[in-house]
Amino acid sequence: MIRVVKPGINIDFIGKRKAALLVSCVMILTGVASMVIKGGLNLGIDFAGGTMVQIRFQEDTGPDEIRKGLEDIGLKDSIIQQFGEKTANEYLIRVEKTVPDMEGLGDKIQETFQEVYGKDSIEMRRVEMVGPQVGKDLRRKGLLAVLYAMGGILLYITWRFEFRFAVGAVVALFHDVVITVGIFSLTDKEFTLPVLAAILTIVGYSLNDTIVVYDRIRENLRKMARKKLEETVNSSINETLSRTILTSCTTLFVVGALLVLGGGVIHDFAFTLMIGVIVGTYSSIFVASPILILWEERFPGKRRRRL
Repeated sequence: MIRVVKPGINIDFIGKRKAALLVSCVMILTGVASMVIKGGLNLGIDFAGGTMVQIRFQEDTGPDEIRKGLEDIGLKDSIIQQFGEKTANEYLIRVEKTVPDMEGLGDKIQETFQEVYGKDSIEMRRVEMVGPQVGKDLRRKGLLAVLYAMGGILLYITWRFEFRFAVGAVVALFHDVVITVGIFSLTDKEFTLPVLAAILTIVGYSLNDTIVVYDRIRENLRKMARKKLEETVNSSINETLSRTILTSCTTLFVVGALLVLGGGVIHDFAFTLMIGVIVGTYSSIFVASPILILWEERFPGKRRRRL
């Protein structure tokens, strides 16, 4: 078995749980404050509705020139963002329009730019249209997907371990999701369906890491029956530390490659996974496990069933 830490290492993770709690609270409150100040997330057309047009120009241009060209068709208030590498001369044009206004909008934009830049000087790479009602429905279903995942996890871990373990796992997953979404708000990145898919992936990844730690805690509760719960939990985290580091680093290598080499289409998905893996690894050590101790402190003196 490959080990990246020395056998018998005993880092006092549990002793640092109060400092970790402070760090988590600061990250969560910062993200929530950002969303409150900005009036919510920067929703993509998947959730907000509208039209997204991706255009590649043969010659160098910029948002100001593009906006000037859109002015003739009443779209000067469109959101214009550079897509991919700067040398690619690709731009995303996001138009917030109702369903009747969106009909033929892609063709109008193409005709306008052909007149300005020339017929062979532009390439329409993508045109996506989502109605406002569809966007609202996707928002609702996306939220339900996350809530159902949390509920299913709560039931599974209660059955597989105990309710106190389930509470720790769900709190850790909620912690991961809120921090990841908060970082999206802070960076003003668009929240789209691929990002939601990445968040659900994070839930699965973080849970897997937490389950490994929990399984070792359960084993050690039998072996170390006379030791304090804090000592047992801390020993369990240290015993699985090598596996946690190896798994996280391997995953980060792959996600990092996607982030750097995957291109603009997959960039936000990879960025979400990158944040999620880091936060998920942190929470399995400093959130999920200490919750067991907090639960025992709040409900002391109760004999647990034999694990």
